[in-house]
Amino acid sequence: MFRQLKEDIACVRERDPAARSVLEVLLLYPGLKAIRMHRRANWCYRHRLFFLARWISQRAAHKIEIHPAAKIGRRFFIDHGTGVVIGETAEIGDDVTIYQGVTLGGTGKDTGKRHPTIGNNVMIGAGAKVLGPFKVGENSNIAAGAVVLEEIPPDSTAVGVPARVVKRNGVRVDNLDQVH
Repeated sequence: MFRQLKEDIACVRERDPAARSVLEVLLLYPGLKAIRMHRRANWCYRHRLFFLARWISQRAAHKIEIHPAAKIGRRFFIDHGTGVVIGETAEIGDDVTIYQGVTLGGTGKDTGKRHPTIGNNVMIGAGAKVLGPFKVGENSNIAAGAVVLEEIPPDSTAVGVPARVVKRNGVRVDNLDQVH
């Protein structure tokens, strides 16, 4: 657990140039507090302590809401976390960064697996909504404000409402004609 906390603090310091010290990150970053509480709640949930799991997760829900059943990988970083929501069946890989206002949610149309699976090394910009039981591929970027409703391939950049892939493997996939 201590090793995981050290990793989480290190990833904040690496990805946020405003982070000046370990103590500052440990005491003042709501994203770190939320992920620490989530890890405790997830442990309780996996051990069938459902009420305790929800109680712990709700204590962190003032700015960031993470369902205790969500699966979250290593070195997960929530930057400026106000308004972040992560649903029950969401799965998040390693080295993922999300910004304020991001929702990893469902559409209300699915049962069972309802929330997205986020691959390793993904960045999801401020205000983006990723809705449904599909995968966002590894090494992808979701632009701020995008609404993602279908699978995003690995090594892609998705923008817009609804989101569409505009870059794959570093190459533009269309001419981005904004008139037609």
